[in-house]
This record gives sequence, structure tokens and C-alpha cells, in this order.
Amino acid sequence: MPLTLLVADDDLGIRVAVGDYLEALGYVVTTAANGRLALDAINRIHPHLLVLDISMPEMSGYELVRQVRLEPRTRLLPVVFLTERNDTADRILGYQAGCDSYLAKPFELDELGAIVRNLLDRAQIVTDWRQSSPQSPTSSNTIVSALTLAQSPKVSGEVLELTPREREVVSLLSQGLSNPQIGMKLHLSPRTVEKHVTSLFRKTDTTNRAELVGYAIENQLR
Repeated sequence: MPLTLLVADDDLGIRVAVGDYLEALGYVVTTAANGRLALDAINRIHPHLLVLDISMPEMSGYELVRQVRLEPRTRLLPVVFLTERNDTADRILGYQAGCDSYLAKPFELDELGAIVRNLLDRAQIVTDWRQSSPQSPTSSNTIVSALTLAQSPKVSGEVLELTPREREVVSLLSQGLSNPQIGMKLHLSPRTVEKHVTSLFRKTDTTNRAELVGYAIENQLR
């Protein structure tokens, strides 16, 4: 059964080009011209991945991702930001809001396709693990308990040492919380949370949130 993707951008040309390309790869694609319509579509069609512009009418991409991360059903939904905003500060805001990958315009469609495939593969790992868990697969505590009752995972055969704080951060990441939300939970600044996330990426040899959560589950941190 084809996976469903949602492409939200106020630029009709981008919506058509990206939608046609992803459909040619075998996905079912729904498009939206603004953030509010995108949120309605998410609740209606339950897509497997979002490709979002940041600057959209009605609701920005930032706010849309925050809304998505607040809902248990969509907390781990993969999100790609596709935007003209390419300053470091904008990219940091994107990751703090909860995106999994950030691709600046102009972009190569093949690169977008590779990002989408990678995120969907990682999301499938999470789904498979939750379905095979003896606990309820719909409970957010299922993943949290598996991450907090931790054994040390391995990278390239070596034991991976995570600090207690890093374990707390990866647990909250797996619930779909954004960096500011994690900061509020742990009484840390967003910048400090970002440093912990960056350290986790480095230690686990991952590059985005979906990969990190997938790695944690794949290595049975429980």
C-alpha cells in the first residue's frame, strides 16, 4: 500500500513540482496552500510524512510542527522543512520546532527524495518496534520505558556511553517533544538542549531526530 505524503507550500509551482516528483516515486501526495489547510489535511488523511514550507499564510511551518508534536498520534511524524530561509539561526529554529530535516531552496529533487526515503525507513523501524512490543503500541510510555531502562548501545562494536542527561533528552525526543519543550521539562535552556542533541547525533552517528529515535529503538535501550 503506497505511503501518503503531505506537501504544504504557498507557492503553486513548488507544490506541483514536488508533488509530481514524489508521486513518480510511488507515493500518494496531498498538497495544501497554507498551514491551516495542512493541519486540517493531517487530521483527515493521516499522512506518513510532511514536507513543509516555513513561511505560509494562516499558520507558519514552525507553528504547524509544534501543533503536530503536541498530539500523541503525530508526535513522531517525520517532517522535512523545504524553505528559502537558510541562515543558521533559521535552521536552529527549525530543529527546535521539531523538524527532522531542513532543505534550503533552491534544492535538488533527488536529494529531497533521498531524505524522504531515509525518514520513512526510520519511521518504519519505530512502527515495527511499537507493534512488536508487549506493551500497548499506542502508549507513548512504551518507547519512554524502553529508552530509560537503558543498557549501553554499541556503535561499530564499541560500547556507547551516554550521560544520564543525554538519556533523559533522548527519552523526551522519542515522545516527540521539541527542544524548548524538553528544556522546560528538564529546566534547561534551548541552547543546552541543542548541545545534548548534537552530542547524541555524534555519538550515535545519526543526523536527525527520526534517525536518533530509530537508532535508540533498534539498539533496544531498555
